[in-house]
Amino acid sequence: MKMHRRDTSIVPLRWALLAALMIATPLAAVAQSAPALSSSTVPMDMGAMPGMDHAGIQGMAMPATAGSGAKPAMNAPVKQPNAPDTPAPSSAGMHDMSGMDHGPMPEMDHGAMTGMNHGLAPATPATSDHAMPGMAMGPMQGGRASTGARSGDYSDGIAASPAHRLHMHGSAPAGMLLINQLEAFHGRNGNGQSWETEGWYGSDTDKLWLRSEGERSGGRLEDGELEALWNHAVAAFWSTQLGVRHDFGTGPQREWVAFGVQGLAPYWFEVEATAYVGPSGRTAARLRAHYELLFTQRLILQPELEANLHGRSDPARRTGSGLADAKLGLRLRYEIRREFAPYIGVVWTRRFGATADFARADHHAAHDRQWVAGVRIWF
Repeated sequence: MKMHRRDTSIVPLRWALLAALMIATPLAAVAQSAPALSSSTVPMDMGAMPGMDHAGIQGMAMPATAGSGAKPAMNAPVKQPNAPDTPAPSSAGMHDMSGMDHGPMPEMDHGAMTGMNHGLAPATPATSDHAMPGMAMGPMQGGRASTGARSGDYSDGIAASPAHRLHMHGSAPAGMLLINQLEAFHGRNGNGQSWETEGWYGSDTDKLWLRSEGERSGGRLEDGELEALWNHAVAAFWSTQLGVRHDFGTGPQREWVAFGVQGLAPYWFEVEATAYVGPSGRTAARLRAHYELLFTQRLILQPELEANLHGRSDPARRTGSGLADAKLGLRLRYEIRREFAPYIGVVWTRRFGATADFARADHHAAHDRQWVAGVRIWF
């Protein structure tokens, strides 16, 4: 029986050709779809930079994006019809920007660069290293201010004060009444009430100034004063005063001619110094200073120091010559409104010389401490 033997010598060759064909096919597809690289440019993913007109940046070649039929402009717009569609390059090309002018770009907010034209724009010669022709600079100038931005004149939308013209020109007359102390007190020498008030009317240069203070104890008026003064400004924070004073209360009434100065001393101390001259050679002087210490905008501690001097004794008014008395007060007020502020405090009073002797003769202590509570009001 004759046997036909199959020739298998060419089988390994066929399998080798088939394997080579399978390897070559995907490589050819990848090479066909990959974008052509220029020797001077590297693809760059410009999709990550929204709002920037990339067509006008000289010296940087941009590959066409997917679906686009035009290539980036170098020196002039170039049209290439029927250009094949190419896929968007990978963002890995961002790390090599050898063809781009890296000059500083001041005040550039990339977050606000939305809506800018990414299309082609005619190339314009750069006027400096920092110029980027074809880029709209409007959105780079700060854009629209946020809702919480402060106004240019720091007014925050608050209208100007109606008294602004008065403070600037000092011509329109105005007035004020301040009841600085309206209080009840409790001390060693008894209980009672006291007041201290002042008011003025006029311009910044000249005013009519009225002052009054006094004390009531045991159901009768112990001491009272009323002053009427002409106040004339001589400096930005200082003024002179000239007028008359009238004393009333226990004992005979007295009249004085008054003159002095008042103003704002360094470190915000309110200072008042007044001298008095009366009939029969009587003279007197008063020094007063106070300061406002703000714990908050409404809680305020006010220390006050007052000293009274007399040139000669006046037994009918129970005052001696020299330093008659001195007072130190601490009052803590809370301004419910600027015009209305209740307060509490303590006042120390010290009498000296013949004035202390008169107090002891009247069964009063030369040194007294009073607890006070009252209200401060102004109109």
